[in-house]
Amino acid sequence: MEKSREILKKYWGFDSFRPMQETIVDDVIYGHDVLALLPTGGGKSICFQVPGIALEGVVVVISPLIALMQDQVSSLQKRGIKAIAITGGMSEKEIDIAIDNARFGGYKFLYTSPERINSRLFQERFKLMKVALIVVDEAHCISEWGHDFRPEYRNLRNIVRLLGDVPMIGLTATATPKVQEDILKNLDMPDANTFKASFNRPNLYYEVRTKTKNIESDIIRFIKQHKGKSGVIYCLSRKK
Repeated sequence: MEKSREILKKYWGFDSFRPMQETIVDDVIYGHDVLALLPTGGGKSICFQVPGIALEGVVVVISPLIALMQDQVSSLQKRGIKAIAITGGMSEKEIDIAIDNARFGGYKFLYTSPERINSRLFQERFKLMKVALIVVDEAHCISEWGHDFRPEYRNLRNIVRLLGDVPMIGLTATATPKVQEDILKNLDMPDANTFKASFNRPNLYYEVRTKTKNIESDIIRFIKQHKGKSGVIYCLSRKK
């Protein structure tokens, strides 16, 4: 769709989308529910931010990570897009004002946590808001089969029903077939279009080594043997 490419160029400076992004974006703009499985760094935020700008109304983004919310809000604000994150550090009055501002056009993107959106205050004001799109980030948290299960995610379906027929997009970088099934079921998206990009990273190499008595010396030797390269060494504890 020409409109989505114009938005991408205007706010992000890109002439074209990455593989699969444009199809996801256009599906959301056309009002379809979507489940997108994209690897970390695969451009998941573009998949809802571009259609969110194209659609009329507020985009409500539900995320379990405060740091991620604040990072995305800051990124949007730098591009001249009005966005705010409602976090636990805000007073009830501040939250009330933020929701009001979103309701009357002060913000285009409203970020919040699953715990916060489950509050009575949020739900009452939520019903008065013109919501264009519901975004469930880190959607694997809704599944008991997921490694970051958050019970509050389970009630999102009931909250979304307050809004009527609003399109929804679930995003995750980690979901087994069982978790995917759980996400679709618990978000009540039986007819959602599912997109899954390859998670293969040919530039990454994993190696497991047998522990020795002189582990510190082994690590130093390994680093010296790979001078100028990047890598991650996992430890069992912070103390280690």
